[in-house]
Amino acid sequence: MAETSRPQPYQPGAVSLFFVAKAGVFAATFWIWLLIMVLRTDSATGLQVLAATGAITTTLLGVVLGARMALQHNAAIRHAEVKKLLVDISWNAFTAAGNADSTGKVVPFPTPQGDWAGQRSGGDRVTVLDGGAGERNSGRDRGERRR
Repeated sequence: MAETSRPQPYQPGAVSLFFVAKAGVFAATFWIWLLIMVLRTDSATGLQVLAATGAITTTLLGVVLGARMALQHNAAIRHAEVKKLLVDISWNAFTAAGNADSTGKVVPFPTPQGDWAGQRSGGDRVTVLDGGAGERNSGRDRGERRR
């Protein structure tokens, strides 16, 4: 069967990638700044602490955002596969029911010639509101049972 042109599923794209790349650029900048300051001085200064904090924070942020983007991408692919599988199942059930013989496991759809409602006698019909002849209760009875 030829693959139809279905719309592409949602996949995290440009916005998520932008933030991951931005966090990566900031992390690289902080790491380079920290490396330059460490190589130039012998003692730890406040700027080195700031550079180290920024480097660690932006690196962790980039990792978290990258993991989130990867999880969203995988979830979008799984969701698209599940939707496709459900469509295939429903289509297969529809075609199997339409082509089934009376000996098959699939119950065929009623046709105008063999309508099931027309084969029943008038006494067998039960409306939705009745709920069956033995189960007729008035609203008063239901209200009395609640206490």
